[in-house]
Amino acid sequence: MSVFLKLLLRNRLAAMGAAVLTAILFLVIITPLLPLADPDVTDTGKRFVPPFSEGALLGTDHLGRDQLARLLYGTRLSIAIGIAAAVIAASIGSAIGIIAGYYGGRVDNLIMRLVDMLMAFPYILLALAIVAALGPGLMNALIAVAAVNVPFFARNIRGVTVSLAGREFVDAARLAGMGNTRIILSEILPNVLPVIVIAMSTTVGWMILETAGLSFLGLGSQPPQADLGSMLGEARAAMIRAPHTSVVPGVMIFLIVMSVNLLGDGIRDALDPRLKSGALSRPLATTMVDRHGAVPAADQMGLLNIQELETQFHVGARVYRAVGGVSLHVSPGECLGVIGESGSGKSVTALSVMGLVASPPGVITGGAVRYAGEDLLAANYESLRKKRGQNVAYIFQDPLATLHPLYRVGDQLIEAISSHHRISRTEGRKRALELLISVRIPNAESRLNDYPHEMSGGMRQRVGIAMALANDPDVIIADEPTTALDVTVQAQILSLLDDLRRERGLAIIFITHDFGVVAQLCDRVAVMYAGRIVEEGPTSAVLEAPAHPYTKRLIACVPELGGGRRRLAAIPGLPPVVDNLPKGCAFAPRCEKAADACRKGEIALAGAGQRAVRCIDPEEVLA
Repeated sequence: MSVFLKLLLRNRLAAMGAAVLTAILFLVIITPLLPLADPDVTDTGKRFVPPFSEGALLGTDHLGRDQLARLLYGTRLSIAIGIAAAVIAASIGSAIGIIAGYYGGRVDNLIMRLVDMLMAFPYILLALAIVAALGPGLMNALIAVAAVNVPFFARNIRGVTVSLAGREFVDAARLAGMGNTRIILSEILPNVLPVIVIAMSTTVGWMILETAGLSFLGLGSQPPQADLGSMLGEARAAMIRAPHTSVVPGVMIFLIVMSVNLLGDGIRDALDPRLKSGALSRPLATTMVDRHGAVPAADQMGLLNIQELETQFHVGARVYRAVGGVSLHVSPGECLGVIGESGSGKSVTALSVMGLVASPPGVITGGAVRYAGEDLLAANYESLRKKRGQNVAYIFQDPLATLHPLYRVGDQLIEAISSHHRISRTEGRKRALELLISVRIPNAESRLNDYPHEMSGGMRQRVGIAMALANDPDVIIADEPTTALDVTVQAQILSLLDDLRRERGLAIIFITHDFGVVAQLCDRVAVMYAGRIVEEGPTSAVLEAPAHPYTKRLIACVPELGGGRRRLAAIPGLPPVVDNLPKGCAFAPRCEKAADACRKGEIALAGAGQRAVRCIDPEEVLA
């Protein structure tokens, strides 16, 4: 509950709405205890007394009744009716939507056609027709408002239920022998409940407004009973002579509806778990850069040179140090492998190069990223945007998520080219065809018209590689592009990347979990742990004689064919949480060789030649 309130209060408008609504609810709850005049007692001798008069803080109406008393009692009644209508409409509409969405077929068709018939009528006319049939009165107005909002809930909840009814956990419940009623109550309803709560929180204000509208027309509360709508209806004849009789209930309706809607929006966002990571915040066009300390001096190491890069995620009071001073470089025609467990900072390092880490919550707090000598962290957005895809391109892990599901593959390739070069559609299509042929997609011309879902995983990944090559970049960053592929397709993709690297002189940074992939493709390898490089060097040297205990344990986890019987021992423990890194070596809690010195001070990345290791007692002494 405390987390929910914290997320809710992060939205300033929602917090303001909550404060206003709380104040109003507090007033209407204690209304019977306040020393107020009887709201129904008339005194024609005191008609239209102006506000702030003695004995009438908000003045009186056309019958001399106290406006303050009628306002508080009327607000109490309007809010109660609005909430009751929302609960009734949500309960009935959600039940209809769940039943229709779960059972589907003829049941769904019959129920939703009836709902469509109700939605075909303008809701206010339908409410008027219901009240005309039942007769004027507040309870009849409540029934009418609830009835016209049932289709809204039924439609929304039915859509959510349809997507849930085909999920694996529902199939598992059926296989476990659960009946339909039990599945609906135990599996579907808990997943739909947040949507119901969100829909209710955003519609209570409109239901209060609709009830006030019926009362304004004389179809809601009847004299002498007061609610906000009837107060406005009675005051319309004296709007010019005594405007306060209209302004007072009008302002209260405005405050209630606005505060309820603002609070409802805040509840909707706070119930979404993505808000905890800042995913619902609108990200900046490029990662925020707030470097502390001196910027590393430029050197001539490689075409792309990452120097002491630090990237953090600021979530509330917590600071997650995802990348803690990483230095890497890659030259034309070279492939650098970056390997480590999930959460070691590989992908964040890669995304930081071109400012693709979402801000908020991501912030680059130190270091430099130099492309051909230019510091990309100091570049403006226009300069960075031109280099994205044209000079430095990405191949992402899941091509189905990267490619747009509603656009044909050819159109997406043409868009990737036209974003950097002015070309006609004919030229773009010709270039797209050449790209598909270059990544060895069979029957490439017909594949231009395919949608992503019509292609296999390997074919989609080839399209992703083609998009990365669309503008002849100098550097390609491949973020685990073969993880989701089978062994045969993986070998084909690796062979393709290796051929393209040699033909075009590409510099490749290849992020992976697999030492087998590193051995096949990479010239050098850097091993990451807890956001830092713990070992780097030529691939063959690192694989044959790993120096860091972490590297040695990672390699020991890889099975070998024809190597005899060998125990595959998992690394004990878990990687550290990067918002609370231990002092000294981050791997010390999991290391068999750890000593007191490992846990005390900073351990530098040191070595000779191309080999370097961050360890005071390495497995191999670096020559």
